[in-house]
Amino acid sequence: MKKEKILYWVATVPICALMVMSGVMYLSKSPQVMQGIQAIGMPYFFIQFLGVAKLLGALALAYPRFKKVTEWAYAGFTFTFLGAMWTHYSTGTSFVMPLGVLVVLGISYKFKDEARG
Repeated sequence: MKKEKILYWVATVPICALMVMSGVMYLSKSPQVMQGIQAIGMPYFFIQFLGVAKLLGALALAYPRFKKVTEWAYAGFTFTFLGAMWTHYSTGTSFVMPLGVLVVLGISYKFKDEARG
């Protein structure tokens, strides 16, 4: 395997795992997610939409066969992490985690063409 392909998967697998875990937690309405959503004042119905979007986006990154779908997944995750950073900043909580994940997403994006083979 080429170095770039390895870097793609090393960056992409954690992103996909994080988004699948997050999507499942959103769809199952886990207590900690619901508590966090209530704390920032986000409407509950939005959680189901985000849960489905995160699962579909993870699938698009894990199976990067369709270029346009993969590009939309990267864009959606970028907006998600930027929004998370802003939300954390606005509520006085640490935005380091979404920033770090955004950097890893950028690495995945940089090497995405290698994954298509």
